[in-house]
Amino acid sequence: MSGKPRLTYLNGRGRMESIRWLLGAAGVEFEEVYLETKEQYEKLIKDGFLLFQQVPLVEIDGMKMVQTRAIMSYIAGKHNLYGKDLKERALIDMYVEGISDLMQMILMFPFSPPDAKEKNLESIKERATNRYFPVFEKVLKQHGQDFLVGNKFSWADVQLMEAILAVEEKVPDVLSGFPQLQVFKSKMSNMPTIKKFLQPGSPRKPPPDAHYVETVLKIFKK
Repeated sequence: MSGKPRLTYLNGRGRMESIRWLLGAAGVEFEEVYLETKEQYEKLIKDGFLLFQQVPLVEIDGMKMVQTRAIMSYIAGKHNLYGKDLKERALIDMYVEGISDLMQMILMFPFSPPDAKEKNLESIKERATNRYFPVFEKVLKQHGQDFLVGNKFSWADVQLMEAILAVEEKVPDVLSGFPQLQVFKSKMSNMPTIKKFLQPGSPRKPPPDAHYVETVLKIFKK
């Protein structure tokens, strides 16, 4: 073992991408193992690597961690991205949970039947502009600080940045009515660790394509 966290998932975004983002933002290098066949996945289960028979799997600090939320809480806590006290942590948790609801829609979008794609895209746009982004626009405007919680870079900022870029891929002008989020995005993009993660050749994955969808269905379909 090199001491670097080792991530096991498919070669695509899915539920692992937020973990890649968080590690990238913390400046942590990691290794990846890509699942390509159902047999590889079944072997992980058989060998006792997957507590609930699900990936993502992250091997870190001698642990085999599963469940995206638990993995990210651990990484955020370890790298000082989880607030200074319980109240800040509660705020970060609320913001992260809200963003996760929006990200879930984006995660499922590539698997939409062709006749539902347009409707689902409209739902993503509607939720982003009416339910989720207004919350963060208001938070940033009210406290006038660069970051969402405690005027310090946290997991919530990383999660929001990922969500902004993911929605923009589908709705390029989504931030047009959100001046605070435009400034936030610009500042985040220039933070050294995030800037590095956004460069070509980084571990960040491209938007899911037909091959990724096919691989997911092949590996996980009962």
